[in-house]
Amino acid sequence: MAAELNQVCFRTLHLDEPWSLESYLSLGGYKVLEKILKEKTSAESIIDEIKKSNLRGRGGAGFPTGLKWSFMPRNLPGDKYIVCNSDEGEPGTCKDRDIMRFNPHQLIEGMIIAGYTIGAQAGYNYIRGEFCEPIDRFEAAIEEAKQAGYLGKDILGSGFNFELYTQPGAGAYICGEETALLESIEGKKGQPRYKPPFPAGYGLYGKPTTINNTETLASVPMILEKGGEWFHEIGTPNNGGTKIFSVSGHVNKPGNFEVPMGMPFSELLELAGGMRNGKKLKAVIPGGSSTPIVPGDVMMDVAMSYDGITKAGSMLGAGSVIVIDETTCMVKALERIAEFYYEESCGQCTPCREGTGWLYRVIKRIEHGQGKQEDLDRLIDVAENIDGNTICALGDAAAAPVISFIKHFKEEFQHHIDHKCCMV
Repeated sequence: MAAELNQVCFRTLHLDEPWSLESYLSLGGYKVLEKILKEKTSAESIIDEIKKSNLRGRGGAGFPTGLKWSFMPRNLPGDKYIVCNSDEGEPGTCKDRDIMRFNPHQLIEGMIIAGYTIGAQAGYNYIRGEFCEPIDRFEAAIEEAKQAGYLGKDILGSGFNFELYTQPGAGAYICGEETALLESIEGKKGQPRYKPPFPAGYGLYGKPTTINNTETLASVPMILEKGGEWFHEIGTPNNGGTKIFSVSGHVNKPGNFEVPMGMPFSELLELAGGMRNGKKLKAVIPGGSSTPIVPGDVMMDVAMSYDGITKAGSMLGAGSVIVIDETTCMVKALERIAEFYYEESCGQCTPCREGTGWLYRVIKRIEHGQGKQEDLDRLIDVAENIDGNTICALGDAAAAPVISFIKHFKEEFQHHIDHKCCMV
């Protein structure tokens, strides 16, 4: 897949090894960190600038980053941690791995600045275990940064100490949930924690912890270089800056595209080369497989922002745009999604542990010509019993596609039940 990361918020890298420290420094890399340490910039002013930018979490939740940083009890004695969530297990998402492959130093600079701001002296980047190349690139970049004096003790003679570690995961989708991620770093089974307490008060190893997504932290250096207002004005009100959208599915040019928040979906589809083989757009899953599906005719008028996609009845999520053409059987597509959440449930909560199995088995029955009329009501009933009744959002993620697929494409499910075959 092509990487289309331009120099809006992500520095355009060059040379034969664009991921190298030499390339990053040639474009002004680490200058923001140097200025902060030299001028001893206050944490309050950094947080204010991030708040001005209206940078919202790019991992799916969309929580305001500046506000999250302000929750950290910075003046509390003892250890604090900054943790980067690079697990990226949401089907359809492939942006964070490209940041680590091609621009790891911008992420490292963002993590150091975040650590300085919240009063942490150590950070962890939790990376999905299958990401062999991103892990290697990130660890090599850490060594380069150490050798250049940007990591370690007394960074650039400022008196600020900061160490950064890579923590590979083991391929569990549930570890994308921030508290399950913390459990995994601690060497425990990756299962979500009850909240409260929240990580800002009781996080990694029981210490105050701030957790941000890869794209979120990598955006910080450019925001502080050019100003929060600059970033905010690129996007739309309440949806500041640029966003990397991972566009996949039935398009001619799948890839990662960094575009201003609020761009119409029709323009994003054009950037991705339009519909493959000239087929008609049937539907779009706009934020990864856990978000409700949107019919194609509705999606063409949608603004690609948190608020815009919410108005269309879905969520922006991590910006994982899955494009579906007219040749797709929606029952078969939903069967595959339901199987994923059934397999990835950690089993901690009964509604999710049992309900995801029910959803998958009933949808599979319909797809394979054994569906019953009462199955449609049963699917909705099970999904609604899962939704909102689990410790983390995996249950909601399993329920939302089922409810939305049946809502918008009920006739295809009915056709399977009546005729024992697909409509398409």
